Amino acid sequence: MSELSVQIEELCRKAKKASRQLAIATTERKNELLGNIAEALDEGRARIAEANEKDVKKGREDGLTSAMLDRLELNAKRIDGMIQAVHEVIALNDPVKEVIKRWTLPNGLEMEKIRVPIGLIGIIFESRPNVTVDASVLCLKTGNGTILRGGKEAIESNRVLAELMQEASEKTGFLRETIVLIPTTDREAIPLLCGMDKYIDLMIPRGGHGLIETVVKNARMPVIKHYHGVCHLYVHEAGDFDMAESILINAKCQRPGVCNAVETLLVDESIAGRFLPRVARALRDEHKVLLLGDAATSLALGETLKEPENWSTEYLDLILAVRVVKGLDEAIRHLEDFGSHHSDTIVTADKEAGERFLNEVDSATVYWNASTRFTDGNQFGFGAEIGISTDKIHARGPMALEELTSYKYIARGSGQIRQ
Repeated sequence: MSELSVQIEELCRKAKKASRQLAIATTERKNELLGNIAEALDEGRARIAEANEKDVKKGREDGLTSAMLDRLELNAKRIDGMIQAVHEVIALNDPVKEVIKRWTLPNGLEMEKIRVPIGLIGIIFESRPNVTVDASVLCLKTGNGTILRGGKEAIESNRVLAELMQEASEKTGFLRETIVLIPTTDREAIPLLCGMDKYIDLMIPRGGHGLIETVVKNARMPVIKHYHGVCHLYVHEAGDFDMAESILINAKCQRPGVCNAVETLLVDESIAGRFLPRVARALRDEHKVLLLGDAATSLALGETLKEPENWSTEYLDLILAVRVVKGLDEAIRHLEDFGSHHSDTIVTADKEAGERFLNEVDSATVYWNASTRFTDGNQFGFGAEIGISTDKIHARGPMALEELTSYKYIARGSGQIRQ
């Protein structure tokens, strides 16, 4: 057994022990812990900023894209956002011990199905250091321990954030290991963590295709995937052009490096010659978006565009793939063939088309006349999220408090025996 394997198993063992302490904590005690975390983050602003500056500087030296650097940066506003997210989670109802169903059997056994913590949750993620806080506080609120493995790009930021939360945990009277950060960026740590099913009850990977495939391949515990965000905007022939342009600019350009940003624009052929030239000007002139497109898009624009190498690409940058389709049926087929089932939207004034899109598109979140950028736990009113699940079992879409619980059955009897 390697030295790294021994180190990781010891961290998992301690985290598992801490998770059992959390599992039986009252809502008041958990909220006290979260309040101390918010206070620690506020008091630790200088430590966070200093560590993040090191990460950003190294990221620039290593040639990270502007989108990646944006995901990495923790400016004052984003630190405020992390602290605010903690307070929002404190204000949310604690789902643990909630009675999902209650009934009495013919033999008099009183049955309850109640929500309980999952246990120890492993979270493997890349780039965005705010995930360290967002994921941890959601796990803590639901009585789950957290073991985190972040990307090398944010290692300094992650270390400081984890240390601040561990200090708050000790201050509240919990074990320090309620939150554990794997202190190495060694890639071998990922398969080693995935083999720790003796301790870890659930694994949640957040990152690129390669990371998720590695976790799925090696994990010996259940995995919930935060997979690709190949999101689409479809402009139906009955779509309002002003609305469609506004939604597209927001969904593509507000923050192109996030999973709920639109990557592909679909336009009905009956309106392509009128809509595409105007929206292309707005995208290029005001936001410097690189357009890729099929032959019909090139024809509508009167120029030759480079075609996408793969219609399933998640660009996470100011790049947009454009395709002209022959109506709603072809648009839905495109989503089924090339989408990631994350978030997709239609712009139309046609109620029948809008309802068909909502009912027939098989994605975690489907919109009618709204931006895909709303697919976010905070925007949905859940508080901070742990990720967007593109799976269908246990959790789908923004994962917040309820999705971080399981359930068990409680039976209260008076001496019943099975006949």
